[in-house]
Amino acid sequence: MRIATWNVNSVRQRLDHLLTWLHDCAPDVVCLQEIKCVDEAFPREAIEALGYNVVTHGQKTFNGVALLSKYPLEEATPRLAGDDDDAHARFLEGVVSLQRGVVRVACLYLPNGNPVETEKYPYKLKWMSRLLEYSKERLKTEEPLILAGDFNVIPAAGDVHNPAAWVNDALFKPQTRESFQALLGLGLTDALRAVTDAPGQYTFWDYQAGAWQKNHGLRIDHLLLSPQAVDRLTGVGIDKHVRSWEKPSDHVPIWIDLDLAAA
Repeated sequence: MRIATWNVNSVRQRLDHLLTWLHDCAPDVVCLQEIKCVDEAFPREAIEALGYNVVTHGQKTFNGVALLSKYPLEEATPRLAGDDDDAHARFLEGVVSLQRGVVRVACLYLPNGNPVETEKYPYKLKWMSRLLEYSKERLKTEEPLILAGDFNVIPAAGDVHNPAAWVNDALFKPQTRESFQALLGLGLTDALRAVTDAPGQYTFWDYQAGAWQKNHGLRIDHLLLSPQAVDRLTGVGIDKHVRSWEKPSDHVPIWIDLDLAAA
């Protein structure tokens, strides 16, 4: 099973890109972030025509997440528990049913948190705390669990071109990285770092200052795996070439392959 995540930065603007990539990469399950549309406006017909079941949790103009799956999707649950007043569409959990059991996938779009001197940074940290509590509970089920999405977290200096330039940014502040490490401390595994320690494995390049052309990137899109999922991990890939397409998203897809037959 191939499970992918991609911040498409407006699904309607990037629909051609998305359809091309779905055809080429052939993922079984896809987590999309920043779809930037309400559920009714999501272009589901074109995606369903490729054989995907579609569940969305949209929001007008901002945020929005979606799950696409070639397998039946059950128990699709929007919103992250822990704050009834949080109206942002940033979380969508789905259970993928297989003959050998289930795989639980949570599609995440964590808050950016900038500027850090505003209320946006405490909101980011609170969201990460809620995610930690969610993960604690889900890990108790001892089932394959994947947290996939745009975490807006640079985990370490090797995950950004120029660490010094990001010291005071919400994506790289010590509290942010500590919150990410707390997730790993629960027993989750950063899929990419399970297969390589190499620096320069970026998933995002800003539109400004020729970041893509200079390869001044960041790694902020992640797949975190429960022990039952990481035991089945056979590969990880970043589809960097997508960033070179005309009018691209500033993020690129990252995916994992799981050998669920080995369970």
